[in-house]
This record gives sequence, structure tokens and C-alpha cells, in this order.
Amino acid sequence: MKISRISVYHVDLPLEHPYWLSGGRLKFEVLDATFVKIETDAGLTGWGEGTPWGHTYVPAHGPGIRAGIETMAPFVLGLDPRRVLEVERAMDHALPGHLYAKSPIDMACWDISGQAAGLPIADLMGGGSRSPAPIASSVGAKTIEETRAVMDRYRDRGYWVHSVKVGGDVDRDIERIRDVEAHRPAGERILYDVNRAWTRQQALRVMKATEDLGVMFEQPGETLDDIAAIRALHSAPVSVDESLVTLQDAARIARDGLAEVFGIKLNRVGGLTKAARMRDIALAHGIDMYVMATGGSVLADTEALHLAATIPDHNRLGVWACQDMLTLDVAGGRGPRNRQGHLELPEAPGLGLAPDEDALGDPKAVYQ
Repeated sequence: MKISRISVYHVDLPLEHPYWLSGGRLKFEVLDATFVKIETDAGLTGWGEGTPWGHTYVPAHGPGIRAGIETMAPFVLGLDPRRVLEVERAMDHALPGHLYAKSPIDMACWDISGQAAGLPIADLMGGGSRSPAPIASSVGAKTIEETRAVMDRYRDRGYWVHSVKVGGDVDRDIERIRDVEAHRPAGERILYDVNRAWTRQQALRVMKATEDLGVMFEQPGETLDDIAAIRALHSAPVSVDESLVTLQDAARIARDGLAEVFGIKLNRVGGLTKAARMRDIALAHGIDMYVMATGGSVLADTEALHLAATIPDHNRLGVWACQDMLTLDVAGGRGPRNRQGHLELPEAPGLGLAPDEDALGDPKAVYQ
């Protein structure tokens, strides 16, 4: 089996509500999504998606995915998509770095591999837990009142795991965290996501001021060096996501004890192939995990769900699904959808769904 054609689509995915990141530092209203269709000479077709969270959040942007695929396509065409490690090496040789551009190709190859084997991707990867995965909300807000309103909206949809965005103003962050904790229903799981917005002194002030609450913070500093510098000065558990990009990052976090949780975002780390290695490092070091798409449609959510299903249930804290934040559905209601705050693994082989090509429009580029 060989890859015979790669088609690339560009779709803007509008958000239902304006989204504020890091206490209002960044605002997002639409996501730039790239969908990739890989066809083979055996008649099998796989789909991938790459949707960074805007252009200003991290070093990844939608046009960069499409430019990267243009560079990598000649090196990938003619390869057997079931040999995902060979495809990975070809992409790394053609374009060092730029992991976010490689993710949709990797995803489409896993989709084809699962179809060829007659197995869902999760089962093909050796996992495949059928326990429904709790969905983590993403609460982008600036004030106490806005935070309450957004969390109530998610609770009405069955969510009980929440990622509350903080950062930017120490006093306001402390006040918001204390208000959220004061109104937290029993059994809810809440992660306070800083998105790198604190300096070291700001991080320490908030983390020390909320120490009595026992809350967890995600990415409380810009870099791993920042997180390491204050590690011994507070008692709060830490999750790392923006600084978890490469396998070397994962190894350092585990070796130096910088975090208790990995936030693995598939588009950021380069797709399922590379993310699986981070999963194994985490499991070997007793580190729990959230698994997330960086953003995007139900296709990206489903990819994250497949990796999450390869993680033991007690080590998997949740998945993040962006689909409930969008006003455009490219799959016509198909695929894993929110059921009382959970997603359930598809039983169909491969990814388990494909988009409606009419919803994607004409391809922006075709390589063959």
C-alpha cells in the first residue's frame, strides 16, 4: 500500500463565544483549521486535522501547517501509511521541527492503519479502554461573574471537569480562584490554567495565597526553567502543557520532578506517534495525564480520545473537546459527542469518522 494523493483543505471554525486566554491577555473568535485527506493505491482514505489555537498563543499557526505539508508532501508520497515510523522519519528529515505541521499527516496515517487492520486506532495502539472519558471544559473569562456564567453553561451540558484560565493580575486571580472553590460542587475536578502568563514572583504569590485550597495549576511559568526555579517554594501540584513539546521536555519534567501531570496536546507534540512516547514516560514515572487537541473539530477531539483510551483509567484525568465551543460542525453530528460530560470511543476501524467534504469546500492544494 502506498500514499498516492494528499489533499489539503482550509476551514475557519468560528467560536460560539469570544474566548479570553490568560485573564484577558489574548482574545480569540475563530480558529484556522487544516484538514488533510490521504488517499492510497489500495483504495483506503485517511483524514487528519491540525487546528492551532489561533496565531498568537504558541509558535504554531494554521498557514504554517499548510506550508509545512507543501514541503513534506514529496517525501511522504509513495510511502506505506501503515508504517507510521517511516512516515515520521520522512517528515522529520524533510522539515526539522514544526511538529504541529506534521500532526495531521500522522493522524491520517493512523486512520488508514486502523482501517487496514479492522481496528479502532486505540486498539491498534494496544489500548482501547471503553470507559467514557470525562471532558474538561475550557473556561476563558476575566471576571468572577463571567467565570461563574461560563462554568454554569458547561455544567448544564454535563461537564464536571474544568480548566479555568487565570493569569495576568495577581489579586484578581486569587479572588477568582477562591470564588470558584467556594462554589465548587462535590466531585468536580478543577485545573487552574495560567498559560504561561505569570512571572516567577506572581506565580509564587498566587500559589502561596491559595495553598490552603490544595488546587492544581497548569503551566504557572513561561518555561520549564521558570517552573523549576520556584518548584521548592510552593506545595501546589503542577501540570505542564505549553512547555511539553518534545520527548526531551517530557524526559526532563519526569527526571527533575517538575510536574505531577502532563497535558499532552496532540497537535503541539506532532501527533499520536510522538505523543505515545510521552504517555509511556508519564506512566513510568507515576505522572497522570490530560489528553487534548490544541483546538478544532470533532475529528481532532476523536484523535485525542483514541490516545486517552490507551492510558489506564486511573491515570487519565480527562480529555478536552473543542466541538462544544464551535458554531460549525464539519461532520454532521457524527463521531464522539458529549454525553453527560463524557466522550465514548468509536467502535469503527481507524479514526472512526470522516468529515463532510462539502463542508470543507475545495482543497487548497493537492499533491500526487
